[in-house]
Amino acid sequence: GERLAFAEETDHGIALCISDLDGKNPITLVQQGVNLLPCWAPDSIHLIWMKVVSNTEKDPARNSQLHIINTENGQSRRLFTDPEQLKYSNAMPSVSPDGSLIAFVSNRRGMMRIWVSELNGSNAKLISKPNSPHHDIIDAPFEQKVPVWSPDGNWIAHWEGVEMTHMSPYTGISNPERDQMIASTFHVWSVDKNGE
Repeated sequence: GERLAFAEETDHGIALCISDLDGKNPITLVQQGVNLLPCWAPDSIHLIWMKVVSNTEKDPARNSQLHIINTENGQSRRLFTDPEQLKYSNAMPSVSPDGSLIAFVSNRRGMMRIWVSELNGSNAKLISKPNSPHHDIIDAPFEQKVPVWSPDGNWIAHWEGVEMTHMSPYTGISNPERDQMIASTFHVWSVDKNGE
């Protein structure tokens, strides 16, 4: 690619921006709201990102929607149009190398899990489940986040563990032993694009 896409903190939120590879010639594409984790489409014209709908949750992925913007003309819209997709939080997009599929995180089955669908949100499929949905000692669910495609488009790597929002800096209750136990749940897994 010839351009960088990034999120930049501003006085009024987190803006979606692009620039040259050296950081020069920055352009703000979306100023309003909280805009995170931009992902280029293979055409190097479109960007897909997660827009936080409201920031009432500690975890912004729990109240987000995916959007797409044409970086040449500035036209943007919600990515998913399927009414079933619009009922849930959809976050952390990763477009397949051929541009036909998108991996993302959604809470449509309760906890945040990795899903794959066509770019318009149709044919969504859960592709990864943790061995256990809940950590009994910590008393918190296992979550999955940050999907990333392999260059050949056959595999998706993702993070899995007890969410950091259960740690002392977020709860306000100092508990180093519990924090260490939570950190020990953090792993990166890979699954094929069909969930096998």
